[in-house]
Amino acid sequence: MEAPAPGASPNAATQDVQNEARRRLDAYTYLSAPERLEHLAILRVFCGTLLADLAVPDLLAKLRQAGGPAAGLDADTLAVRLEQLVRWGNLLRSSHTVKASSISEYQRSRTRYQLSKLGERIQRDADGVLAEADAAREVSNELLALVERGLRELAEHVTAPGGIEPQDGLERVSTLFVQFTEFADSVRDFYAYLGQVLARYDLDSAEYQGFKELLLDYVEAITEDVAFRAPRISAALDTLWPHVLGLLARLDAHAQGLTGLSPQGDGRLETRVQRSRGREFADWGGLRGWFSDTDGQGSQVDLLRDATLRALQSLLANAKRMLRSATGEMSRRKDLLRLARWFEEAAPQDAHDITVAAFGLYGSRHLGIPPATDEVVPAYTSWWTGPVVEVPMALRERGSRAQRGRTSAVEDHSAQKGRLREAARERAAARAAAADELRSASGRFAEVRLTSAALGLLLELLATALGNAQLRRRADTDGVGATDFDLDQAHSEDAELGIRLAVRRTAGARCVLHSVDGDLLLDGLELDVGRTFSDVADGDAEVSVS
Repeated sequence: MEAPAPGASPNAATQDVQNEARRRLDAYTYLSAPERLEHLAILRVFCGTLLADLAVPDLLAKLRQAGGPAAGLDADTLAVRLEQLVRWGNLLRSSHTVKASSISEYQRSRTRYQLSKLGERIQRDADGVLAEADAAREVSNELLALVERGLRELAEHVTAPGGIEPQDGLERVSTLFVQFTEFADSVRDFYAYLGQVLARYDLDSAEYQGFKELLLDYVEAITEDVAFRAPRISAALDTLWPHVLGLLARLDAHAQGLTGLSPQGDGRLETRVQRSRGREFADWGGLRGWFSDTDGQGSQVDLLRDATLRALQSLLANAKRMLRSATGEMSRRKDLLRLARWFEEAAPQDAHDITVAAFGLYGSRHLGIPPATDEVVPAYTSWWTGPVVEVPMALRERGSRAQRGRTSAVEDHSAQKGRLREAARERAAARAAAADELRSASGRFAEVRLTSAALGLLLELLATALGNAQLRRRADTDGVGATDFDLDQAHSEDAELGIRLAVRRTAGARCVLHSVDGDLLLDGLELDVGRTFSDVADGDAEVSVS
């Protein structure tokens, strides 16, 4: 890939980047093409050798020897497949000189092909996905101890007087990052597999037991080891971090590698070089960010802990599902998948029969209308002998219950609302008059006859006051040992009416209330009727009544 020319516009540079990305993605096209199995077989032959350039006859012989989907291809069809792979970028035309002893041999061998770097990488990844994508990969947990020891020893050598020997440092850095990369990849693959398994809701008891032991034992061992060694690795990295740039410069001065291929005299980027892990400062930043929170987004150790917690939650969800299955609420996923396979393989008429048998979706045969409310029809009564239900004319003729014609206007309830408001005002006025009557009769209840409304209001206040009262034991003053009680806080009030009632217990007191409904005698009680405290604060005197 070439760098944009000096002075090129940003849009042109962006377009070049997009074109390069599109070219690389085109190399994946052979994996989704209709002839993908043949393409895979062809590229596997090229990946089986190093720096091999093959002509059509050589490739035909190898494909027939290997067998498989591409073994039956003829020369012309194989040539078409090879040219297509060249257009996608998976193969390159070889520039090797063809040596032939005859014209026919030259015609067969004049076009030779070799594997491109991008095609080899994609084919290798594709074979890995096909072979091990669904497998449970073990976590290389023992490598974490080696990473810790390697970082600690590297920090001791780098900080020692004179620094570390370049060759020794190169070997230690390469070993360290190979170990760390293998450990990080194994953790990522294992947790991806674990999430795929725990997302299933059709685990039976045996599968659940196995995954429970896996999660509780294996995952716990991983997280405990990582939690134990992460602080030590972070401490070693903190010691080594100020010396990383100097270490990388010293290693580059000792072994330049392929970096000399990158810069050119005219300033153009002829060849991009992918350095070995650990030879770039970004590699060290990634290593440090795995064990420490360097950007405020959390470290990979924190993410590992969160992933373990989510896995435990998924395990509990499966446990709850299995408990529900013991009561009959079991998952029907396997049954539904089996039913779907039957539908996919069945003929049209068989599919209709399966639908009827599985869901009971028979064709419509009867029109159901609720019978009369006073007519009870048992469930076992046949449609033929059951009572006849009258079908409305609109439903019989038009198939709809909707009424025709204009919609009637909304009924006006303003007069009824007015009557209700007037009744409420009259009730409020009657209660206010009853309160005024009680206040005016205070102090002379034995002389006046109360109305029914006044007596009802007084009884309402009396009931509330007695409900609010608290009993207090009275001291024995007469020496006879009798126990008596006083009433504390026996009072009630109605703030809206401005009336207050206080009740006191007095020995020998008799309070008689006369009303049109009869007389009420209260023994041992005294009633104080007056205004509420807010009204008293405004200047109204409170009146005591006995």
